[in-house]
Amino acid sequence: MPKYRQDDGELCESVGLLISILVRYPEIGTVKFNPGSQTLRLSFLLSRLIDESEYEVFAEKIRTSLETYNVLEGHDQVIIETALRSFDNISVIEVDRDVHTLSKTEIGLIITLMKEFYAGGMIVDRNDNLLEEDLLVQEELIDNMLDQLKVARYEKNLIGIREDGRVMVFNK
Repeated sequence: MPKYRQDDGELCESVGLLISILVRYPEIGTVKFNPGSQTLRLSFLLSRLIDESEYEVFAEKIRTSLETYNVLEGHDQVIIETALRSFDNISVIEVDRDVHTLSKTEIGLIITLMKEFYAGGMIVDRNDNLLEEDLLVQEELIDNMLDQLKVARYEKNLIGIREDGRVMVFNK
């Protein structure tokens, strides 16, 4: 079992990114960092079952929107993958993006597309105690930590989840 120290910079930065994303964006249910593919998986929870044809329309829209955004940003090779999972009466839509081209603005675009397609159906864990200044600080942290991920290669497989107003990060 690997040992982690409190001053482990790699772990702190990776954990900090997951925490900041979950705190800033209550629409995201979980976020996972996959060191093998250097991707972040953003998972969105929906309070109803989504059929395959409805999902395919959404998946095509998000792919074309993100590809267009990345072309405008000058990124020609990006990882954009989506998946649909269903559990009882809940659907989970997962969006995988490579950390080397991902930006805070793009995360906002993904959330906007989710809201457009699934308005009222998203399970959102809002924290009304956060002030506007806190949200701006989280956005700045996300920008800085994404920049760190673009130049460093982290090897920790982490998952962050939101539960009852708390954010928890685990080494998977």
